[in-house]
Amino acid sequence: MPGAMAQAAKDKKAKAQSKAAPQGEEAAPVKPVTIAFDVMGSDHGPEEVIRGAAQLTLETPHIHALLVGDRAVIDGALANIRHNAERVAVQHAGQWVAMTDKPAAALDEKKEASITVAARLVAEGEAEALVSAGNTGAGVLACARHFKLLPNVRRAALATVYPTQLNHGAKEDPFSLILDVGATVDASADDLVAFAVMGSAYARIISKNPEPKVALLSNGTEAQKGPPRVVEANARLSKMRSLNFIGNVEGIDIPKGTADVVVCDGFVGNVCLKMLEGVSETVVELARYAYKEKLLWRAGLAMLSGGIERIKVATDWEQYGGAPILGFDRVFIKAHGRSKAKAIFNAGKVAAKAASNGLAESIQDTLPPR
Repeated sequence: MPGAMAQAAKDKKAKAQSKAAPQGEEAAPVKPVTIAFDVMGSDHGPEEVIRGAAQLTLETPHIHALLVGDRAVIDGALANIRHNAERVAVQHAGQWVAMTDKPAAALDEKKEASITVAARLVAEGEAEALVSAGNTGAGVLACARHFKLLPNVRRAALATVYPTQLNHGAKEDPFSLILDVGATVDASADDLVAFAVMGSAYARIISKNPEPKVALLSNGTEAQKGPPRVVEANARLSKMRSLNFIGNVEGIDIPKGTADVVVCDGFVGNVCLKMLEGVSETVVELARYAYKEKLLWRAGLAMLSGGIERIKVATDWEQYGGAPILGFDRVFIKAHGRSKAKAIFNAGKVAAKAASNGLAESIQDTLPPR
């Protein structure tokens, strides 16, 4: 989308919609924000991504959608999906990265892949944030090639949320944030400190938690427990007055929600994430088994149905809006590969909130010099 078109679309709404203000007070205008959606490459195909983005243009007046992918496919889908045409633009990209592709080789071979084009548009200022449900590695690599790492950030981090026993922040969110979960497998003490700052900034903005509790994941709560990089990071974070650092936590504290932000390297984080997913699936399977086996168990499950439904809502990853890639000067929200329209819609909302509230600037202001 040419720069003039993007600016015209933004200017058209710059005066408009604002949230209701108390009587006697003038409402502050909501600044328009454009989200670039990588339409191609997700498990459910382009239509679900387009449907979620289209819904945003109907329900959130300040959000504009820039759809990046095969123009014929996008135009064909839009013809059958309700959307606000004034807030939708299309950028053609005739190639895309499949889930099974090797990221670096695919991006080198497919110079105009949709994720590359979308990242480039965000870097050039045509959009404020990027959302993709495609190949995670390709998304991170495309951003690394077109975005800039923030000063004093050596490596980006992939963060994700997980359900917890305790609620967090002004929104009473039933989940905490953990990072890194795969982008940086072997993190140094510098990386862990940066991850703590980035996770804290994200929790403040997205969960409206003014002082999120930040902790390092280790094999003991004592400051000297863990490998040298964790011990060093603990010592440095303990001196940072800008963070609400509570020290080390153990694995048992993760589902409890002892901390709002849990910091670890990508290897440990990915193992923890997969374990949490496995436990959730196992509980569901056990409930199904119990339902089939005995009448008494079926009766018990029926009595617990309300609580089980609340658990389903709390653990529904589609409502969380995807995983942020933190550390770049631009916002990138990685939606799950199996995302349908609901998850894409929420990913767009999260991306817009992060961009509008200056996530990158907030992180940069808090990062200590290396």
